[in-house]
Amino acid sequence: MPEGQIEAAGRTDDAIARSILTLAGVSAERIDERARDVRAMTCAEYAHRCPADLAGRLAPGVPEVLDRLGRQDGVRLALLSGNLECVARLKVDRAGIGHHFPRGQGAYGSDSEDRTDLPEIARRRAGADGEPYPREKTVVIGDTPRDIACARADGVHVIALATGPFRASDLHGADVVIDMAREIPAALSHISGLT
Repeated sequence: MPEGQIEAAGRTDDAIARSILTLAGVSAERIDERARDVRAMTCAEYAHRCPADLAGRLAPGVPEVLDRLGRQDGVRLALLSGNLECVARLKVDRAGIGHHFPRGQGAYGSDSEDRTDLPEIARRRAGADGEPYPREKTVVIGDTPRDIACARADGVHVIALATGPFRASDLHGADVVIDMAREIPAALSHISGLT
């Protein structure tokens, strides 16, 4: 990556902001002091700038797959995103799929700057009776090597989708690598421990 550029794919919004600010010469102490202000400004600016309709930006088949999985017994859908929760929620709502992801579930970049913390946070929120949702029944679906790394850091399954900025050959380490969102249900059936 050329000097002065920040890689964003698969990182949390806070980690990206920290890299940009560090590159601009802002001290770590100053970044930490103003992190809450940066988050608030990010939420306000994204709400102002976000297009009203993001449905056209979804990978083909995503709404149908979410509808299908949402109707299956034993399947719990949750959003795990490096975005701040306010940004992630606005994106999925404006894409027309927000109803699949209940509030109080999932994990976001606003929960931790470290992407590898997010699966455990999501499992804790999805759990019952003080017990986190089981690792063996949890699957992260993502399109970057960092998505794979965050799943592996918590010991959960991962399906890599080669529809984003990375090719299938870049997504090694996943349980299954697929080319289209429509393949998610079949990929889930290949992962042991889910039924």
